[in-house]
This record gives sequence, C-alpha cells and structure tokens, in this order.
Amino acid sequence: MSLKEKVNSDIKEAMKSGDKVRLTAIRSIKALILEFEKSGINRDLTTEEELGLITSAAKKRKDSLEQFTNAGRIDLAEIEEQELAILSEYLPKQLTDEEIEASIRELAKEIGAENKSHFRNLMPAAAKSLKGKADGRKVKEIVEKILS
Repeated sequence: MSLKEKVNSDIKEAMKSGDKVRLTAIRSIKALILEFEKSGINRDLTTEEELGLITSAAKKRKDSLEQFTNAGRIDLAEIEEQELAILSEYLPKQLTDEEIEASIRELAKEIGAENKSHFRNLMPAAAKSLKGKADGRKVKEIVEKILS
C-alpha cells in the first residue's frame, strides 16, 4: 500500500472515530503529498521522498513544540506533541542513542575518521546512513562526541 493510499484510509478511519487531532495530523501529510503532485513532477513519490515529507512535517512539529513550551503555551504544546506522535507512526522506528553511536562508530572506522578534521567526511555519510532513523541534531552531537 502506497503512502497516499494509507493516508486516505487513515483519514477515513479518523473521521469515523471523531479523532480531530489525528485527522488534522494525517490531513497535513495528505496536503504535503498533494503539494508534491502539483509541483509538476508527473510520477509517484519514491519511498525516500515519502520519508522526507513526513520527516520534514515531524521536524516542524518538534520545533513548534519547543517554541510553545518555551512560551508557556502548554495547551498548544500538547496538541503539537499529539500530532508529532501520530506523524511518528508513519516514520521508521527511531534508533536509540546507543544504536546511533554504534552505527556512527562503525561508519567512522570504515572511512577512517579519527579526529575533528574528519568531521566533514563523517557527518554527511552518517546523515545519509541514518536518514529517517535518527534526528539530525542527535547525529551531529554523536559525531562530534566520537571525533573529539
């Protein structure tokens, strides 16, 4: 089942159940898909592009959650947190810090990255390898930790 079919199916289920937060979150994914389709590219989304769309939406929710929390708007932060949880269902399982570190250490060994001067070699490789499986900021922190 493609992402578009899954989203349409999930929208119907959310409408039937009356879950407004879930409906809003899933509709945001559908809007991203429609925006991609209207961009003039006459083909279906690749798995990588689907992942990119959802990752981008989840990142926006994380940023909003942080801003609302810092501003003391707990009511809005809770909504963003709920929507983020729903979007996370469409993403691959996120790796733990230990799994991320093990993966980056293995990658560093493969490309011979040993100190801070190798950051520009290791970081892009780690970001590509862990795309969708780990938060980019977390990957950067761990890369810096390993190379220090």
